[in-house]
Amino acid sequence: MRRSASRRSPIRTTVSVGVVVVAMAAATATAATAQGATPAPPPHTQRTQQVEYFTGDSGHPRHTRVPVSKPLSPSERAAIAAGDGDVTPIVRSGPVGSKLDVVFIGDGYTAAQQEDFHADVRAKWAKMTAVEPYASYTGQFNVWAVDAVSHDSGVSGDPTKDVVRDTALNSAFFCEGTERLLCVDTDKVESYAAKAPAADLVVVLSNSTKYGGAGYNDISSQVGYDGIATASSDNDRSDQIAVHETGHSLGKLADEYAYGESGTYSGPEPAQANLSTLSADQMTAQRQKWYRWMGQESPDGGAVGAFEGGGYYEHGLNRPTDNSIMRSLGRQFNLPGREAMIAGFYRYASVLSSPVATDRAVPRGARIRVTVPASARLRWYVDGREHKSARGRHTVVPRALGVPADGRPHTVTAKAVDRTGAVRDPAVRKLLSGSLTWRVATY
Repeated sequence: MRRSASRRSPIRTTVSVGVVVVAMAAATATAATAQGATPAPPPHTQRTQQVEYFTGDSGHPRHTRVPVSKPLSPSERAAIAAGDGDVTPIVRSGPVGSKLDVVFIGDGYTAAQQEDFHADVRAKWAKMTAVEPYASYTGQFNVWAVDAVSHDSGVSGDPTKDVVRDTALNSAFFCEGTERLLCVDTDKVESYAAKAPAADLVVVLSNSTKYGGAGYNDISSQVGYDGIATASSDNDRSDQIAVHETGHSLGKLADEYAYGESGTYSGPEPAQANLSTLSADQMTAQRQKWYRWMGQESPDGGAVGAFEGGGYYEHGLNRPTDNSIMRSLGRQFNLPGREAMIAGFYRYASVLSSPVATDRAVPRGARIRVTVPASARLRWYVDGREHKSARGRHTVVPRALGVPADGRPHTVTAKAVDRTGAVRDPAVRKLLSGSLTWRVATY
């Protein structure tokens, strides 16, 4: 990838040891459920929020708390609204509202480096969508890049704590004394995210090669999307941070690791799909949790069973497999986790979408085009009767489907069902079907 001279500066050294990540919107609920209670706020007036971070070579995270960003004044918000923030579509798979919209915002990129930022977004998204089930559902996402122009190139704390740079979102390593924790001003992030057509997930891509990142809790209830995550633009493992965190935010999955000092869990059955107090035999007998996947070979290695340790406890909680991405970076989602991720995709995206509006009549000779996942079955109907020869077609013409020019009202309907084998839960399968209907102008 071509870089400007400032991006090749010796001050930006590659760090290969240590990772920082934090749970996104669902992580607070994950920790609270696993421990049986919501952690009490600290005994001081500074509002804080929980973060999750990796450190050293263990691959397993830890947790801490960081201060909540100071709210922006009305004049500061107005300045951001009126200033930079150009929006560039990186991936346009369909209309807003029918796709899951991911917004990347750059920090530590000068005005001359915005094309570098766009290239970094493309590269990062390509690595994220190489992981299943993203790989099978790339058509369910729109991706937007929002420019945030910084005075300085790079971010504070890179490579050392004393380095300070003036950036649009105040990206900084050594957050609260933790080197790999990459914090931002979340209020500024929210103001820039609002410039995008829609935002279901927000990722701040900070101009750095240093291994690190962060994700913020308690965001979705305020702004309507599943959290804010940060990641280094040019570290070759930071995409794994983002994928792990979407396991929390989209999949509503719990962490599957344990702290050495965490002891034995004695609370109620967790709500998360990938933790259980039940043994494999109990799950199967009671038809609970991931019993439908029991004994199946999982993409992260080995067969699905009940492996002790998870939700931060060494004992008392079981996870589906030995070592999925919800336990260690660089792994795959296990089968129950993959199913939960697909359910998360479909909370935002529709199985069937079209650029052709359904709120007005279409001519008989118009082309109606739709998009569906590769695993979906697609069928077409005229006035409620299936046109079997059109099965599987992504583009049809009402006239070719036999809609007559008789001046009477007629309809064309597309129906799709995602028949993926990665979903076995009937409750999730209900999300995997949809239809669109167009009125046809027959004159």
